[in-house]
Amino acid sequence: MNIPDDLLKNAKKFSSTMDKLRDKIGGIVVTGSAGGGMVEVDMNGKQEMLAVRIMDKTIAGDVEMLQDLIIAAYNAAVEKVNEAVTNEIGSFTSVFSKLLPSDLTSI
Repeated sequence: MNIPDDLLKNAKKFSSTMDKLRDKIGGIVVTGSAGGGMVEVDMNGKQEMLAVRIMDKTIAGDVEMLQDLIIAAYNAAVEKVNEAVTNEIGSFTSVFSKLLPSDLTSI
C-alpha cells in the first residue's frame, strides 16, 4: 500500500494536534449539580472527580436522598464532560481534515 507523501508530511502536525487535543480535554472542568444545587460535583475532562460540595441542610436530611443526589450530580457532570469532549473532537476533526490530502477528504 502506497501512502500519499502529503499524509506522511503531515504526520508530525497530526501528532502535535492530538497532543493539544489531549491537553485541552484534560483541562476541561465542569460542575454537575443535583437537587437545585444541594449537591455539586466538579469533574475534569478525564472524568476524574475533583470536588464534591454538599449543602449543610442536605447532610441533616435523609441519607438515602443524599446518596441519590451525589449520584445524580456525578452523572450530570459526566454528561457535561461528554458534551465538552464531543465539541473538542469536532473541532479536531475539522483541523485534521485540513491536514489530509485533498483526494482523501472526499472519502
